[in-house]
Amino acid sequence: MELCKLVVLLLTVTATAEAIWMEVPTSGTKCVSEDIHNNVVVLADYSVIGDEEHAQANVVPTISVKVTSPFGNNLYHKENTTHGQFAFTTTEAGNYLACFWMDNHAPGAKAITIGLDWKTGISAKDWESVARKEKIEGVELELVKLEGIVQAIHENLEYLKNREAEMREVSEKTNARVAWFSIMSLGICLVVAALQIFYLKSYFRKKKLI
Repeated sequence: MELCKLVVLLLTVTATAEAIWMEVPTSGTKCVSEDIHNNVVVLADYSVIGDEEHAQANVVPTISVKVTSPFGNNLYHKENTTHGQFAFTTTEAGNYLACFWMDNHAPGAKAITIGLDWKTGISAKDWESVARKEKIEGVELELVKLEGIVQAIHENLEYLKNREAEMREVSEKTNARVAWFSIMSLGICLVVAALQIFYLKSYFRKKKLI
């Protein structure tokens, strides 16, 4: 029991599993995104949730789906669909974007609701298949899950450490540039002040005021 509690707790910390409903307007696009580091499995199921009006008309509106990487690479694209699934392993660290929009913009059409089940990391892994393949069950399966979770924690910590180092480097470079800019500004001000004093002295001497 304690092992199961620990597994549940670590799953909460190291993986993401979100099931959301969102409304997609008749014109325009609705997107969701998540900041994911490199070499993480992402699995998502989506479906159009029909309302009473669509049920009575026996028509379910179709949508288009597009998933892109942080650098704009197309990972998944499907049109004229009411449900589907996409899965990929991240090759870039950053914001992964999934966008949905309606295919038809008929006059008087209403917005539709889409259900999205988005899983990353350990949550996206099919543990039943792993158990069948490795022929393990019970406590042994929980230990395998725990090993995967510990590895995910280590990868997350390394990712956060690298991100912190990158942000610190950017901050240090910015501070150095600001310092040099301040020194240059001060130098320019001193030069301008010296030139003004020289000009005023020359002017007063010509006018024989000094």
